[in-house]
Amino acid sequence: MTAQTLPPAPERTTWLARPAARSWTSPAPSPDVADFHAGLPDYAPTPLVEIPALAEELKVGRVFVKDESARFGLSAFKILGASWAIHRALTDHHGLGRLSFADLRERIADLPPVRLVAATDGNHGRAVARMASLLGLAAEVFVPDGVHPAARAAIKAEGATVVDVASPYDDAVREAAASADEPAALLIQDTAWPGYEEVPEWVVEGYATLFAEVDAQLSAAGAGPAGLVAVPVGVGSLAQAAVAHYRSKPDGPTLLSVEPETAASVLASLALGRLTSIETGSTIMAGLNCATPSSLAWPYLVGGLDASVAVTDAAASQATRDLASLGVPAGPCGAAALAGIRAALTPERRSELARGHAGTIVLLSTEGAAANPALAD
Repeated sequence: MTAQTLPPAPERTTWLARPAARSWTSPAPSPDVADFHAGLPDYAPTPLVEIPALAEELKVGRVFVKDESARFGLSAFKILGASWAIHRALTDHHGLGRLSFADLRERIADLPPVRLVAATDGNHGRAVARMASLLGLAAEVFVPDGVHPAARAAIKAEGATVVDVASPYDDAVREAAASADEPAALLIQDTAWPGYEEVPEWVVEGYATLFAEVDAQLSAAGAGPAGLVAVPVGVGSLAQAAVAHYRSKPDGPTLLSVEPETAASVLASLALGRLTSIETGSTIMAGLNCATPSSLAWPYLVGGLDASVAVTDAAASQATRDLASLGVPAGPCGAAALAGIRAALTPERRSELARGHAGTIVLLSTEGAAANPALAD
């Protein structure tokens, strides 16, 4: 995860279309994940909200926002990946085989204690802390510079030990990995690097439930299948899950990744054609402020992303306010999807997207306003 020297953020490209991604294919995700999530306390699909005003603005058929502001009572989608990864890691660690969540919770009290460790820009760490609390386990979460104090407090409120790291996210990941280097600790990280790929793969598998919900909800709304899906991107794990889901089907949608201009490591990597680290700057989109894409996600991103765009804090801030006025309480990371769609659907860029993209558009609003209340300051 060593950063390479790239031009300053204003000189980097902010848009890339990749028509060859249309022909890339992926195996279908496992259906076991959705069954597992259905057995968690208080599981319910998050809303898929139709917003005709955005369809009119963007000159498309229908626009839906997948609102992740209250998943399991938290303010982001991350618990889908964290819960499945923790379940798999614990059952493997203790040699238990496949169990339901209820059975695992019953068995865990009689087993040697395990400490869960993670680094986070906010939402993943809180999800790990929540799962640790539900299972009666200790959790230690490493938090880098730039994460809002309220997000830190939310992690601590779940019962986790919060370790502040006075440097960027990649450094927090390294410190978490070092802390977990003992038999009684399990590193639950949502980014991969050579030698650490199994747990991040389980995290990605966990996100499959979100896309299965979207398919069912679009059908229930009488809408056509998604023609364009906008995915906010940090290290790229959610985008990997989107590619795995939609590229396992014929005639899948255009997949658009959205990043901050100051932390567009996926876009930089796609432009160079190789996995690349960058130097990041500050952004209100704290959960997307990642210098290095996941090595596990990279083959999916380079294979299956149709387009990639980087957006400014000003654009994300405006999108946050606009979604709030339309009834969706999005944080800056979640609102990045709308900012990215607006940047992608300019007259000169529309022609670079796949045919049929303007029928049904899905924006993934990955966090609620409470996840990172930077705009409230």
